[in-house]
Amino acid sequence: MEVVVTRLQQHQQHNKNNNNNITNKKNMSLYIRREASKLWKRICAETTTEINLLGENWKYLLAGLIFQYIHGLAARGVHYLHRPGPTLQDLGFLLLPELGQDKAYISETLFTFIFLSFVLWTFHPFVFKSKKIYTALIWCRVLAFLVASQALRIVTFYATQLPGPNYHCREGSKLATLPRPESFLEVLLINFPHGMIYGCGDLIFSSHMIFTLVFVLTYHRYGTKRCIKQLGWLLAVCQSLLIIASRKHYTVDVVVAWYTVNLVVFFVEKKLPELPDRTSAAATLLLPLSTKDKDGRTKEENHKLLNGNSGDPADWRQRTQANGKVVEDGHALLADTAKNGA
Repeated sequence: MEVVVTRLQQHQQHNKNNNNNITNKKNMSLYIRREASKLWKRICAETTTEINLLGENWKYLLAGLIFQYIHGLAARGVHYLHRPGPTLQDLGFLLLPELGQDKAYISETLFTFIFLSFVLWTFHPFVFKSKKIYTALIWCRVLAFLVASQALRIVTFYATQLPGPNYHCREGSKLATLPRPESFLEVLLINFPHGMIYGCGDLIFSSHMIFTLVFVLTYHRYGTKRCIKQLGWLLAVCQSLLIIASRKHYTVDVVVAWYTVNLVVFFVEKKLPELPDRTSAAATLLLPLSTKDKDGRTKEENHKLLNGNSGDPADWRQRTQANGKVVEDGHALLADTAKNGA
């Protein structure tokens, strides 16, 4: 009898566990469908917003992308002028051990990680709830920083061509100097990405450091995670050391990039309109306010307040002052006067 009762209890417990598992699966399935629906709605809403911003700022984005091609074309052109020679004396080469050709990929791998990480971060508003930036507007700023820095870079490496320290730019390498182009079309086709990886002559200052520092500075300004900001600066330092250890640039190319890019971002950012704050109601306007607009609006609001009016037209009512108190209605003043026996 006891055995039968025990088996019955086990059977009931087994059925109860099965029911709980079925309920948990249903709840999980319902939760996944609900979250997927929220995510899809968030993506659709963000896409609509970004399309509107893209329609307003497409000229700036297109101009920035076109200049990326111009920069590549300039780097391709200086390769025709490059003349290989003995590697110049460099302090970084003396202090840092040479990685060698078989380990030169390490610096490119780190740069690719930094590049892809930043690109993914700029598109995070499409997925995550906590978002501070608009993707289209942040890329307008990034491209502005890149264009200004790359324009200075083009001037410097065309002013003086140094013998490249990279392995394929040294004497005896077939890639050290490009043969004379057979047609103008050959110059326009920059042979991406092979032509960019195996370029020579575009040394001062490092293009890799331009992108790295612009990305790190942008996230430092608009990012929210302090640990990632610190990691970004650490990766920028590691990228600098790896570029020198890989003999892709002289130390001067990296040093000049550090202070030039920081100065460019500092001065260019002052000329750009501020990004709208997504946490405020004003962000629904989707238009960045310049500093002048903000100052003018603040002065106008202060002027209204000094005149006894708020910024809201509904509050433009006549105000009466009595006994050091400001009352909203003239009837209240009559009532107060009657109480004083006047």
